Amino acid sequence: MGKIEELIAKLCPDGVEYKELWAITNWDKRFNGIEHNKQVKILKFKHVSAEKLKELKVINGDIKLLSTGKFEGCTTEDIAKDYLNEGEVVTIPSGGAANIKYYNGKFVDSGNLLASSRDNKLYSLKFIYYYLLKENDFIQSCYRGGSVQHPEIAKILNIKIPVPPLEVQSEIVKVLDNFSELTAELTAELTARKQQYEYYRNDLLNFAGKTDVEILTVREVIKSLKTGLNPRQNFKLNVAGAYCPYITGKDIYDNAIHVSDRTDKIRKEAVDLINKRANISDDTLLFASTGTGTVGRMALVEKYDGLWNVSETLYCIKTTEKIKSKFLMHYLYSSNAVNQFGPKISRGSVPHLKVEDLLNVKVFVPSISVQERIVNVLDNFDAICSDLKIGLPAEIEARQKQYEYYRDKLLSFKEKIVD
Repeated sequence: MGKIEELIAKLCPDGVEYKELWAITNWDKRFNGIEHNKQVKILKFKHVSAEKLKELKVINGDIKLLSTGKFEGCTTEDIAKDYLNEGEVVTIPSGGAANIKYYNGKFVDSGNLLASSRDNKLYSLKFIYYYLLKENDFIQSCYRGGSVQHPEIAKILNIKIPVPPLEVQSEIVKVLDNFSELTAELTAELTARKQQYEYYRNDLLNFAGKTDVEILTVREVIKSLKTGLNPRQNFKLNVAGAYCPYITGKDIYDNAIHVSDRTDKIRKEAVDLINKRANISDDTLLFASTGTGTVGRMALVEKYDGLWNVSETLYCIKTTEKIKSKFLMHYLYSSNAVNQFGPKISRGSVPHLKVEDLLNVKVFVPSISVQERIVNVLDNFDAICSDLKIGLPAEIEARQKQYEYYRDKLLSFKEKIVD
């Protein structure tokens, strides 16, 4: 921090100029409605479908696979062939959510809008990337649409970015890189723990060869499976007076519902309208039926307060007395269940699992006492991997907050008045 402050005092004591994103970057697409003088050069990169990108993944590859979501992987140059790109890029998804990434090297891309610096001697692309992360909430607000949202690129291109001297940019990047690397190391360790958890979950839920369990289908162990409603047909999102969360698959992760600023809001009347169909109550299991990276996510509603509801993309499941809802959730996450319904997920632009394909999944159902013991073990293990008050998740959360604090502080500059 001291060196950065010294550089600012020496090189830009009167502040720095702010420039729109379009003025300091080039993109790989000519956007509709954007003046040609704002896109003086169009980059040339190749793209593949999301399905093709996943097919390219191999172990120990050295070519990065850039997706629009959380999918991570590498391939080889021999496999990438005509899909191979090379360069320093910032990526913004052309659809979905504002999952911004940076990469420098050889890569294969799927579904991203790619940008590079107009002049590396003036504008550090990594610096631009960190500033865009700072503006992530605004960029996310620029995504609009139905089941697949797309960015209003004109708004994004008009984001004003401070442009201190390159030496200042480089020092800031070094500091933020150090924070990012520490968080990445902690996240890698947590990922290893989660893989261990998945191994034990699969082992605990493997009843093959045991005679003291029933083999039933999901259809036979539930009382009902319903869905929420589509807002385009029944109500509108984020209108005046809307304060109740409208939950979709993106709001479900780590076996829980997470309401954030990105969660859509609906009026209380819409909540009540939806519940005439979804009929959510205590002990309802939510299963995301749709979405890239979200299909198959689950959360158990332990206490329903009637102040939120769900989209038509969530299955609302109530179980019979034969099976505990939380046991069914853990079982549907196990490899035994995923191997049954996973191949049935449609591989189109929006992955989807049909109701019938979920209802036909076979479930090993032990006694209630055995179910409760297994749930207790898995809940404790899951808490170690997911609870923000325990161990690595807590440390990662603290480091992330520290990083965001310094990022926002380092990327805030007095604006220089340009004549």
